[in-house]
Formats: sequence, C-alpha cells, structure tokens
Amino acid sequence: MVFRKQLTAMALCAAATGGAAVPAAAQEFEGVTVNILTRPGYVIAGPLIERGKDFEEMTGAKIVVTEVPFAEIFPKIQNDWATGTNSIDVGVFAAGWGVELDAAGLLEDLDPYVAADNKIMLDDIAPYFRDFGQKVGGKTKLLMVDGDFQMVYYRTDVLSEAGLEPPVTWEDYLDVASKIHGMDMNGDGDADYGSCIFKKRNAQSYFAIQTFAAPIVQTHGTAQGFHFDNATMKPLINNAGWKKAFELYKATGEFGPPEELNMDIGDTRALFKAGRCGLLVEWGDPGTLQLDDDAAAIKGKLFAIAAIGSREVLDRETGELVPATAETAPHSVDGINYSPFAAFGGWAGAINKGADERTKAAAYAFLSHMNQPAQSGIDVTIGATGYNPYRISQLASTDLWVEAGMPQELADNYLGAINAALDNLNMSSDMKIPGAQQYTAVVLDTQLARYLADEITVEEALANIEEGWEEITEDFGRDEQVAAQALALGTN
Repeated sequence: MVFRKQLTAMALCAAATGGAAVPAAAQEFEGVTVNILTRPGYVIAGPLIERGKDFEEMTGAKIVVTEVPFAEIFPKIQNDWATGTNSIDVGVFAAGWGVELDAAGLLEDLDPYVAADNKIMLDDIAPYFRDFGQKVGGKTKLLMVDGDFQMVYYRTDVLSEAGLEPPVTWEDYLDVASKIHGMDMNGDGDADYGSCIFKKRNAQSYFAIQTFAAPIVQTHGTAQGFHFDNATMKPLINNAGWKKAFELYKATGEFGPPEELNMDIGDTRALFKAGRCGLLVEWGDPGTLQLDDDAAAIKGKLFAIAAIGSREVLDRETGELVPATAETAPHSVDGINYSPFAAFGGWAGAINKGADERTKAAAYAFLSHMNQPAQSGIDVTIGATGYNPYRISQLASTDLWVEAGMPQELADNYLGAINAALDNLNMSSDMKIPGAQQYTAVVLDTQLARYLADEITVEEALANIEEGWEEITEDFGRDEQVAAQALALGTN
C-alpha cells in the first residue's frame, strides 16, 4: 500500500483532526540537515522518510533517515552520542531504551520545546504513553510516534467453524491451537497453523515471552513489575512462574510453522496475511494490516483480545504457583489474572544532546510534526507504517478507522481491545532501566533461544538468565539500579 496514496485518500480524516499542522515557520530551518537512525524497512522508517519530504517543503530542513538492523540500533546510537561523534541527531527506538541513554546524559530535555509548542497537544496522549513512554525522571525526553503492547489475535471464521470460543488463558490458547492446527484456513488445499509467533534469535522473540510471563508473575499493578524484586533488584526470573511461561511458550511450537524458530515478525505477518494462522501473538499492527490488498481474504476476520490471563500466579515468598484470587491477585477477574504487556512500549524519537542548537530545534519540530494528531491520526490507521495508536483522540472513536476501510465490527473490537488493555490497572511495563537492552535483548533472548532449540533445559535457561541479570546489575551498581527501577515504575 503506497503511503502517499493513503495520505491523499485520507485528506478528509486529517481535516477532521484539525488539518495539517505546520510545526515551524516556512523555511525556518533552511540549510539544516537532521540525521535520524532507526530500524530497516518501510515499517517505522518509511513514514519518517515520507513525512520528512513534506517537512522539508514546509521548513527547509532536510530529513535523512538511516536504517540499520534492529539489534544494532541501540549500540550505534549509544556509541555515537557517548563518544561525541554526533553523526546521529535523532534516534527513533524503543521508548524504554531512553532511560539508559538519559542516565548517561545523552538526551536533550524536550520540556522547553514542548512549553513553546501549541500544536503537540500532550493531554491528548494516553497517560501510559505520555508518562511512561515520553518521560524519564518526570521530564519529557522522547516523543512517541507509536504506541505498543502485545495482544492475541484470532480468526473469527476459523474458530466459528471449529465451534470454539476465543482463548482466555494460555492453556486455552494451546487447546484452541491444537484443535485448529492443520485446518485449511485459506482455501488453498494446504494445512495451516494453529499458532504463529515470531521466535527468531537476535530479533524480537524476547518480547513475546514476556507477554506469556506477565499475567503469571505480576499481580499487584504496574508499579509491582515482573522482572525484579524492586527493593533489592534480585532477578525475579528463576521461579515456577517464569518456568511455566517458558514451557507454555515452547509448547505453542507444536502447532506452529515448521520453521518458526527462524521466523521474525515480517515472516509471521506474511503468514497471517496469507490466511495461514488461526492464532497469533502480535502488536497492534494486524488490526490494520488486514486491510491491505494482499490480506483481502482475512479482512474483518482477525479479531483482537486485550490480554490472555492465568488462573495461577506466582507467590513471590515461596517461588511457587498459587490460584489467582482476590487476595493473591487483586486485579483478577473470575479467578483469572490479566496483565497486558507494553512490549517495547512504542517507538519514540529522542534528540542527541550533543547536536547543535539549530539542529536540535529542527529535530524537535520534526518529531512534533510526526506526533501531532493531524499526522499521527492518519499514520496509525495504515498497517504498513507499523504505527499503532497512542492518542486519546485516536482511541475515542471508530470514525478514523472506518474511514480507513476497517469494517465497523472490527473497528469496535480493535479499539475495544486496546482501550481495555490501557485501562487495566495491572498493565505490565517493558523494562526501562539502564541495561534494559542487555537484560532482555541479549541475556533473555539468548537463553530463550537456546531453550527453544533444545540446547539447554528450562531450569538451565532460567538459572543462566538469573546469573546474567545479576552481572548486569552489579556492573551498573545495585543501589543505582534500585533507584532507576523505582523511577521507571513510578514508585519513588
């Protein structure tokens, strides 16, 4: 789907949200080049490039977007800014990574820019993304371009044919997957898959495993967290809760594609768009990706579930599992604990504190342009962008989504699921402390991949993660990490 054609087709949508907002006086930034680093491919990078062209016409600033493999984004930005090379002016990356960069004094404080910006409408940004995504230590250090957490999706037609209800717990997920696995879900005569989850090593599998673990391990609200004992920063990983999550996650492979361990998110998206997945774990993108021309066979058939829950939760005193009750899991409903996981937390832009002042001003103006309702209200309705809703105005009405081509029933389901997750007081947060990328994208990802490949047992994997996390904590300083965790979870 071509982005500029989408913009033209949705001009009325932009007008409905206030029209195209010009963030800076015309040609104010003539001669300024803003260098942005982000992930490869059209997803995330594409809209930055396209809107960068429009921004250049309006302000004179040239927007240059460089794309690198996902695993290289953080270290490249960190090294460039920490060494004073300063070849990168803006990083667009996982919002949670900003904490470590800010702790090193590398991020520009955006509050002065926000105070002078009458178009950004911060109050319209959903509280979770405004307070946990954009802020570090109470100051605005990033601007969202995307709002992320993971959900489960199911094919309404496939489950209906099989006489099944959507799953409520991860055990239900496995049961449903087992019963629909092997069905011909797209009418091509070939057997299709009960479950599709991206499990490739050195990619994004480590986010999905946390979606499995969160409802088992976190029971007392967002501030509790599910990675560490917040008072000591001792890892909360080597226990029956995470063990169960690992085992459930691995078990889904029995009902997945044969090459699932080598599949990244682009691969699983191609499968579900081709109608080959009955269930999948994903971010918000499938809701809009099913509107693409190459997904016509499943348009309006892929519904979202805000969160999958658990009937058993971790007793942190004993390290064992107990039934979810009003006492053990105060936010549980009918004996099931839910904890939607804000995986990745959303893509956000941060500005290099070491850039020159004019470049920083132009960079902020561009990020504001991307963030404002008129632009973002369009971007989040286009599946190819990879941008998911994060503003209240984007979630308050189905009008934008129906105008984008989403059937009303699907729009009701999609926004209903997102709002239900954001309203859940037990929503779990992605790791947002110094070393977050090492804790999860390196240690957790490596040991998870080894377990999935049958190189080590689940007990060995969890013990290795515990040891690795302890080493990282010691490297950064335990007391410093305790303080950072309190800041990240809002408990300080």
